[in-house]
Amino acid sequence: MNPVTRLFDFPYYQLENNTLQTAFATKYNGKWEAISTQEYIDQANAISRGLLRLGVKPNDKIAVISMTNRTEWNVLDIGVLQIGAQNVPIYPTISEEDYAYVLNHSEAKYCFVSCDEVLQKVLAISGKTKKLKDVYSFDQLKNCNHWSEVLEKGKDTSNQEEVDKRKAAVQADDLATLIYTSGTTGKPKGVMLTHNNIVSNVLSSEERVPFDSGAIALSFLPACHIFERMILYLYQYCSIQVYFAESLEKISDNVKEVKPDVMTVVPRLLEKVYDAIIAKGSELTGIKRKLFFWAVDIGLKFEPYGKKGWWYEKRLGLARRLIFSKWQEALGGNLTTMVSGSAALQSRLARVFAAAGMPVMEGYGLTETSPVISVNQEDGGGWKIGTVGRIISGVEVKIADDGEILCKGPNVMVGYYKEPERTAQVIQNGYFHTGDIGEIDQDGFLRITDRKKEIFKTSGGKYVAPQLLENRFKQSRFIEQIMVVGEGEKMPAALIQPNFEFLYAWAEENHITWGENSDICFNDKVIARFQEEVDLANEEFAKWEKVKQFRLTPDVWNIDDGHLTPTMKLRRKVVKEKYINLYNDIYGY
Repeated sequence: MNPVTRLFDFPYYQLENNTLQTAFATKYNGKWEAISTQEYIDQANAISRGLLRLGVKPNDKIAVISMTNRTEWNVLDIGVLQIGAQNVPIYPTISEEDYAYVLNHSEAKYCFVSCDEVLQKVLAISGKTKKLKDVYSFDQLKNCNHWSEVLEKGKDTSNQEEVDKRKAAVQADDLATLIYTSGTTGKPKGVMLTHNNIVSNVLSSEERVPFDSGAIALSFLPACHIFERMILYLYQYCSIQVYFAESLEKISDNVKEVKPDVMTVVPRLLEKVYDAIIAKGSELTGIKRKLFFWAVDIGLKFEPYGKKGWWYEKRLGLARRLIFSKWQEALGGNLTTMVSGSAALQSRLARVFAAAGMPVMEGYGLTETSPVISVNQEDGGGWKIGTVGRIISGVEVKIADDGEILCKGPNVMVGYYKEPERTAQVIQNGYFHTGDIGEIDQDGFLRITDRKKEIFKTSGGKYVAPQLLENRFKQSRFIEQIMVVGEGEKMPAALIQPNFEFLYAWAEENHITWGENSDICFNDKVIARFQEEVDLANEEFAKWEKVKQFRLTPDVWNIDDGHLTPTMKLRRKVVKEKYINLYNDIYGY
């Protein structure tokens, strides 16, 4: 087998090295349905032949918009790529206006959608799309062509020779995909990634998170995001069986059914899992409750490689037998590795899950870097909690004079599609300017301290790094989301979205009531309780950094209402605009 140089080489590599009966499995009508490595390749070739018969040419763009990860997404991906076309994945949760922008900007010829919800958004802007010829759906829908029609067009193998010619013509440095970053401001940018950008990242990442062939993975982070997509190629390279979760709501059920060995996660999910476990522990009484929180306390002090000494390890072993084994059971019983990306992971979560025998390997990267720049590695002393690991092989990182992380390597994008000026702003002298502030310690571990654009200066001339504050404040069970504000103001302050589920339970337990037409966020006792949490978190920061005032927001921050990007990052400008009255109240405007 020739070395893997193009993305569609991965399934063929798997076929030759360790073919699987379950390459992918998706749940349809309550039943898991799997395809083998051979079926995966056969279906991808049928898609390629069908697309050729639809007139798809090299460098044509094919959009795919799916609410969930599924087998069809991956089959389509390979079918598109091996005929020299490009896959343009689109976040399903973006606005109709952004749908129209991405479809037009990319000049997508065909669009594949998962379900009726996505189809309705595409149909709503159908009059505004200039190049789009047709739409196909993965689900059976009354008013849309089914994707099986493309498979049917490809049943006749007489044009397979043309597919093979197209495959042979695709070079490692050819464009593979356009990924439109959700962005926190302005129109989405189309990140151009080549086959080699992503392939190099897969091969370097594999050195850090070696998986056993035949192991089981549960995939639920959006495949339209480069983090999960790269991991899906990595799973294929390592011959991992991939099961696709039905939805975020059904994760806990799917974990118990599939019993995965590995999962990718984002910090927000781990926060929710941890909060749910702590909530159950809080319901215990007597000795059981004491034992539970004794184990949690031990877990929160965890350090890798036995650095806490033999007495700590002895107690940890007992905590694992008595308490943490139940945590493992709740997550399927087989989970040995989680890989975290997208946002900063709180150290307390890294410690407690590692103590529970389910270590989280935190990494760092961006869409523009395919995505991994660095990642922790459990083996060989390559794991340090509070960092994002050491730089992966083949990639060079340097820290600019202002602290910005600069990256150079085969993983760095070609540029932003049709936007040479924006490309020139971020790639200078071969280095991609990440916009993140960080440092590399004496052991070679990279630590992220903040986003360059998000660090602000108060009117007193002091710099404040909001992410550091926000991560500490979110350790409170009362706080679901928080945004630290104060640029150009006399002091830092915060807008806080309470963890309403926990808050209501606490209020009931403490016999706190509020009027039918009033909001719990304005209750004096509630505000006083939040003040205690704020005071506690403030103790860890310098005087000028402390959050002096806060306001609770009355609704849940979410993607649909614009508070968060599809990868759960804060849209700071939007949040401030939505709660401008609260902001003005803080600063006396």
